[in-house]
Amino acid sequence: MDKQQLRQQIRTQLCIMTSQQRIDKSQKACKNLVDTPEFRNANTIMAYLSMPHEADTASFILYAWQHSKTIAVPKVSWQQRHMIAVVINSLETGIATEVGGLRNPVTGVPVPLEDIDLVVAPGLGFDGQGNRLGRGGSYYDRFFQNEKLQAIKCGFGFSEQLLESVPIMEHDRPVDMMVTDMGVTYFNKK
Repeated sequence: MDKQQLRQQIRTQLCIMTSQQRIDKSQKACKNLVDTPEFRNANTIMAYLSMPHEADTASFILYAWQHSKTIAVPKVSWQQRHMIAVVINSLETGIATEVGGLRNPVTGVPVPLEDIDLVVAPGLGFDGQGNRLGRGGSYYDRFFQNEKLQAIKCGFGFSEQLLESVPIMEHDRPVDMMVTDMGVTYFNKK
C-alpha cells in the first residue's frame, strides 16, 4: 500500500471514532506523556495544536504550563514550505484556523532549536521502528533534519495509529519514542 492509500485508510479510521472515544483516549495519551522522564525533564516542549481528528494535546500543554515549562508550537509558512517553533501562552488567543483545520499561531517569539528539549509530533501513522507517516507536506521531516535540533522526537497519537510498517523515503525522519493511549514505546532512546 502506498502512502496516499495508507493516509486515506487511517483518516477514515480516525473519523469513525466517537467524540467521547477521542476525548478519553486523548486524556490517557496525555497522562502517559506527562509521566515520562522525557516530559518531566524537559524545560521547553514543542507541541502541536490538535486538528479535529487528532489526539488532543491541550491537556498536556496545560499541565506543562502549570509546571513552569515553556510551550512552543509550529508556525507554518505555506509560501516558504517550512515551520518555526514559536512560544505561545494561550490555547485561545493569537491562533488562526487555516488550511484543512490547521491551527497556526498568528504571532509568537521564535525559540532557538537548541533550546527545545522535546518535540511532540503528530502523524497519521507510526510503525515499530519509529517511522512516521505525516500528512504529506514533509514539514516535520525538514524540521527534524536541522542539526541544531537535539531534542527528543516523540510521536503522539491513538493506538489505532500504530501500524505494522510505514513506507519510507530517503527524506523521512523517524521519532525516538511514541506515546498513545495504550502506553509509551521507545525506538532510539537517547
